[in-house]
Amino acid sequence: MHNILETIILGIIQGLTEFIPVSSSGHLVIAQYFFSGASDHLFLEFIDIGTTLALLVYFRKRIWKILIDVFANKNVRLARNIIITAIPAGIVGYLLSDFINSSWFFGSIIVVLVGLVVVGTLMIIVDKLPRASQVENGEKLSAWRAFMIGIVQIFALIPGVSRSGSTMIAGKLAGLDSASAAEYSFLASLPIMLGVMLKLFAGSTERAYLASHLELLIVSNIAAFIAGMIAVRFMLRYLSRHGLGLFGWYRIGLAAAVTIVLLIQ
Repeated sequence: MHNILETIILGIIQGLTEFIPVSSSGHLVIAQYFFSGASDHLFLEFIDIGTTLALLVYFRKRIWKILIDVFANKNVRLARNIIITAIPAGIVGYLLSDFINSSWFFGSIIVVLVGLVVVGTLMIIVDKLPRASQVENGEKLSAWRAFMIGIVQIFALIPGVSRSGSTMIAGKLAGLDSASAAEYSFLASLPIMLGVMLKLFAGSTERAYLASHLELLIVSNIAAFIAGMIAVRFMLRYLSRHGLGLFGWYRIGLAAAVTIVLLIQ
């Protein structure tokens, strides 16, 4: 387990990179590798609580309106699309959770570096493609397009890919502009994130881990929550005027820098 300073740093990294499409899992695996040489997947899952709460707080009015519309049977299309998008990754993540959390896969810095480069390249390419069959927002997506975004979200289970990055790319390919793709990405990630939280508190091993590391996890989640609120606000403002290309170049640059460090060690 990490010391207090490391947990704060990891919480800040989690909060920023969960919503900035550069891969939170990738950055945390890299950071843990240089801190201790190993990845602690339970710690990484628990500090996602802070970023989940950041989303719930930031989008509280939007979420409340969605719930009111659903219960009033007034407009269920956005809620339907969010659920459709969440289903594929939710099923695959549940069925393959042991494999995904294995140290040789989730903790592999090689897997992370490949994910950073591949998705970074896709971001640069997608940014240059014209938007065909434009869609105003996530509510206007067809069920089929929402499902295809969900299929792409499965790849976010690979460390280094990025949940927000993969769904933003898919959203843009589905016809959304960058800002609308980001907002839909954040809303569509909530069912998955809430499901992971429920799974954590349901497992006896996970509850024991929480009890034995409670103080450090509280501190790291506070850091993740604050950084997450900042990151969501930044992304929605930035993408209202710019595309994803800058983040693609950052991902490729980070992968190159880490590779050089590993080679000269």
